[in-house]
Amino acid sequence: MAVTKLHHAAYRCKDAQETADFYTKLLGLEYYAAVSEDTIPSTGEKCPYMHIFFAMKDGSCVAFFEVPEEPPMQKDPNTPEWVQHLALEVESMEELLERKQMLEDAGVEVIGPTNHGFCESIYFFDPNGHRTELTLHIGDAAMMERLSSTAPEMLEKWNQTKEVQRDAAWVHDGSTQN
Repeated sequence: MAVTKLHHAAYRCKDAQETADFYTKLLGLEYYAAVSEDTIPSTGEKCPYMHIFFAMKDGSCVAFFEVPEEPPMQKDPNTPEWVQHLALEVESMEELLERKQMLEDAGVEVIGPTNHGFCESIYFFDPNGHRTELTLHIGDAAMMERLSSTAPEMLEKWNQTKEVQRDAAWVHDGSTQN
């Protein structure tokens, strides 16, 4: 495989400092790097920006652009708000519950924990309106192999019918049937 890991995923933010405070103080990411220019290197467009990066333990980053001279960002009105989200993994249930409490203490509304069979997750919105998930991997190798082995056939059937495929329903309903 040519791709070895996630370098970074980039999103827009309303305020770089507010975003930095949220991701470092409430989520525990490392403020890693910043780049600020008035011209976009890849396109040559004039657009002053601040590009900030937050590193995770594995070296991957989540990044944000503040572009104050552009119109305010908008959500896609045709996409449910739960679809587009950033999921970040934590190391323990204690960490997941601690972050939930910290977020709630800061006035952030949190959903969960939600058990997805192979992970436990909490959901909330960052200060920019991006839905964010903190998740704890709880699936064992056999569970993950089962999910992986059903994926190609599920996609093929979905492409033909556009109907819900129940091959992996067991992760949410607790059943063990194939």
